[in-house]
Order: sequence, then C-alpha cells, then structure tokens
Amino acid sequence: MAETKREKFPSDLLSSYKKALTILKQYDDENLRRQKKRKAKFVLKTKDCRQIVKELKKRLADKKDKSGAGSLFGQEYAGKFEGIIKGLYQTYAGKEVYASLEEKAAHLLYFAVKDHPFADGNKRIAAFLFVYFLDRNNYSRAENGEMKISENALVALVLLLAISNPKEKETMIALVTNLIS
Repeated sequence: MAETKREKFPSDLLSSYKKALTILKQYDDENLRRQKKRKAKFVLKTKDCRQIVKELKKRLADKKDKSGAGSLFGQEYAGKFEGIIKGLYQTYAGKEVYASLEEKAAHLLYFAVKDHPFADGNKRIAAFLFVYFLDRNNYSRAENGEMKISENALVALVLLLAISNPKEKETMIALVTNLIS
C-alpha cells in the first residue's frame, strides 16, 4: 500500500480567518468585549433616515423580484424609530452613552431589529441603515477594500439578532462591534 502524502497545513487560510477564530474563542470564554476604536463623524438624523426608508421602499417596491416592499413597509409606530435614532446620541453625566462608532452602529442595528419600530420591513431597514451609517463614516470597507460585512454575513447577523434572547443583548452588541472593527 502506497503511503499518502500529508497535506500541508493551510496557513494562508488560517491567517484569513484568525480574527473569526479569536472572536469565537472569546465568545466561548464569555470574554467578548465591545470594540471602541473610532469616533463617529457622521450623525444620523431622524428626518434623513425617514427619507432613506421612503426611498428604500420605493426602490424595493419597483423590483420585480422578491425583495419588494408592500404598503406597510417603513410605516412607523409612533415615536419608536425616532427614539432609536435619538438614543444613539444620548448622554449621561455629560458623556455619550455610546461614544464609539462601533457602539452606535451596533445599537442601531440591534434596536431597529428588536424593537420593531415599523409595521413591516424592520430587518431590511435595520440592515440598510446599519451599512449606510458605516458607509457614511467611511467604515464599511476593510483596508483591502472589501466590505467588512458581506451580504451573507449581514443576513446572518440580522437574523441572529432577531432570534436572540433579549438577555443576550450585551453579547450581541459586543459581537457586532467585533465584526465591524
């Protein structure tokens, strides 16, 4: 019987996924911490976000595919959406509660998914506003030019937040901040 050649360890693959493995280890050890690296320069305003949601609805409704938006898409429940946006900039004792760009982005995504501020489209709107906020802060792409959060990763992340237990909020926020940092 001929000896089979041992496959060389794929070091390049390991280096491509080292951050992911580190985050998974921190999660296993219950040691996942929020990343707070950058200050947000772009400020989300409720009025502008409402306009984006309106335009998103229009563009999705024009589609002949399955990404469309019905009449309830983006229809706000009184005060919920504005509360989420304003909450990103709240202060306590003169300091911002969510001081970093990563924290603001993570909380935007989390609350827009979990608090259901709209009659329909919460996950899609949350996902789009999340990437919009990152993009406007020049934080949507990695140094190599690739998107920090791929389309598939965005879907998985939004669905994870949607099904997560509210008791896991801090872990979910920490996870999002790690994925975008």
